[in-house]
Amino acid sequence: MRSGSMLRWSLSILFFFVCFVSTGWQQAQAQTTSRIIEFDAPGAAQGTIPEQNTLSGVIAGFFVDVNGVAHGFVRSPRGEFTTLDAPGAGTAPDSGQGTFAFGITDAGTVVGFYNDTNGVGHGYVRAPDGKFTTFDAPGAGTSPGEGTFPAAINPTGAISGDYVDAGGISHGFVRSPDGTIISFDPSGSVFTIANTLGIDPAGAISVPYFDANNVNHGAVRAPDGTITNYDAPGAGTNSGQGTGPQAISPNGTVAGLFVDADNVFHAFLRLPNGTVITFDAPGAGTGAGQGTQALATNLPGITVGQLIDANGANHGFLRTPGGKLFFFDPPDAGTGPGQGTIPLSINLTGVVTGLYIDGNDGAHGFVRFP
Repeated sequence: MRSGSMLRWSLSILFFFVCFVSTGWQQAQAQTTSRIIEFDAPGAAQGTIPEQNTLSGVIAGFFVDVNGVAHGFVRSPRGEFTTLDAPGAGTAPDSGQGTFAFGITDAGTVVGFYNDTNGVGHGYVRAPDGKFTTFDAPGAGTSPGEGTFPAAINPTGAISGDYVDAGGISHGFVRSPDGTIISFDPSGSVFTIANTLGIDPAGAISVPYFDANNVNHGAVRAPDGTITNYDAPGAGTNSGQGTGPQAISPNGTVAGLFVDADNVFHAFLRLPNGTVITFDAPGAGTGAGQGTQALATNLPGITVGQLIDANGANHGFLRTPGGKLFFFDPPDAGTGPGQGTIPLSINLTGVVTGLYIDGNDGAHGFVRFP
């Protein structure tokens, strides 16, 4: 059964990663100061996961309650929370059921999915006035773990995501503002995961997919439906390796990560003209499962992501368009295994939101101001 913590590419994050602190990181951290607010959604007993923030500072995400049921939330810039529960969302304890919020527009429209009482996923759109519209992609399966899983919405109301069919195979889809749904798969894909925060204002979609050898690749689906496949230079070609695109900026730049032949992470930016720039953060480890991951980028070209150091610790970073890197951790981010900082979104003004894992392995939200 799919839960919210599975909704970005399997190699990239989400909320149970290995962490510890290194001397190299402590030296790099001194480069910058910033204001960071930590927060938890009311009722969150098993984690708060912010996913995206808007220009005005509104944050959408989800939390898990004491019974293990997920609920969406919207957090205002003043710290006020609205809980979102889609009609038909299941409430069985510790079942992966509930409501997951992922994308939000500057106007306040939220997109996500809910798992019903049978463990089947369904898409929803929540209007700013609180009205829910639910939908299913044609061909979506109706057994546990199958269904429709939207993850992103652009300013016009176009939605991207994926659906899992009755055979357990994932396919990408785009839903137009009038409700029309078109499915797609890049050439060579046997499992398309169009569930990153990945649709820009023009309708271009950032798409990760797996080939028949379980190697990961990237693709961009243009608004006219044309799909361009690509791989980051240096990406490995064995099972579990390859290229993992994440979010796409308003001008079509894709932030992502790739896994090399030694299973080390490296960050990349794919520009709208197809040029791929790779980079590594100072202090990032060079062992398997360590390295640098770019997770989102904004219109001015500021990129946010995380590095995993030689001890397995996760730390947040910002990269300027000129390549300068700044590092940060929320004050209460843990320093033990499975703990640390995971930035997920950056808005136009450079405000970052994401989650951190504390010393007791609890997940909490944060927002970082420049």
